[in-house]
Amino acid sequence: MLEQFQRSRIDVGGVTINLRHGGSGPPLLLLHGFPQTHLIWRGVADRLAREFTLVMPDLRGYGDSSKPPGDADHGNYSKRRMALDMVELMRALGMRRFHLCGHDRGGRVAHRLALDHPEAVERLMLIDISPTETMYAATDRRFATLYYHWFMLIQPAPLPETLIGNSARFYLEHTLGGWGSQGAPWMDQAVRDEYARCFCTPQAIHAACEDYRAAAGIDLEHDAQDGWKRIAAPTRVVWGSDGVVGRLFEPLADWQRKCALPVAGRVLPAGHFIPEQVPDLLAAEMLAHFRADAVGGS
Repeated sequence: MLEQFQRSRIDVGGVTINLRHGGSGPPLLLLHGFPQTHLIWRGVADRLAREFTLVMPDLRGYGDSSKPPGDADHGNYSKRRMALDMVELMRALGMRRFHLCGHDRGGRVAHRLALDHPEAVERLMLIDISPTETMYAATDRRFATLYYHWFMLIQPAPLPETLIGNSARFYLEHTLGGWGSQGAPWMDQAVRDEYARCFCTPQAIHAACEDYRAAAGIDLEHDAQDGWKRIAAPTRVVWGSDGVVGRLFEPLADWQRKCALPVAGRVLPAGHFIPEQVPDLLAAEMLAHFRADAVGGS
């Protein structure tokens, strides 16, 4: 449960971010996705911490971080705002330049962070996503069926909040077992219970909906404003052989269009929840990518 890492709570941008951190070496920021917390890194953290100083936060709206009510335009859950949280968090820890890895929603935060704060990112890894605008633009019956939550969670409050809240544990278990994850046999009861503790509250459910509402609105506006801006950091992507992204999209080509440098990557034998399903394979990919350059702290 990552108890070997120090736990801290740091105030940034009007919210409090909960995190675990520790290790030795260049800083590496790890960002989780929906509907989880920093606990997704439990299978890779010990190996990475031998060579990197890990920072594993709960994004705003998730885990034990603050869950403010959404703004009218959902801007306080935009990936721009969430990325700024992470930059301010790292600065508070004395780390102004760092490696960066994000899974799922954390990958979308990492994408925006690399664009808005290129001076902060040494190397980037993205796990099982294609760009948000790419995925929305290619929506068809298959995608809308497999990723129905992209369209359910963005409905105006309190519709999705009420529906999920009526059976929150069932919804969480269904989600964790989906997207090629085959019922999540790799997740023990203690982990399931921890995810449920963090997700199954009205505040957390609302925050998750706000995250997705922002993705379908203000995040797309920010993407449209980027013009020809590209990710400057060396980037690697990995995706699951049984997941939706690998079946319906072309992650390497999709991310190449967003990056200034050639993008590397490969498919891994997993569904969507790669950090928990194949932690050994992912750790090897991460070490190979992030070892390429040493970075400084402050």
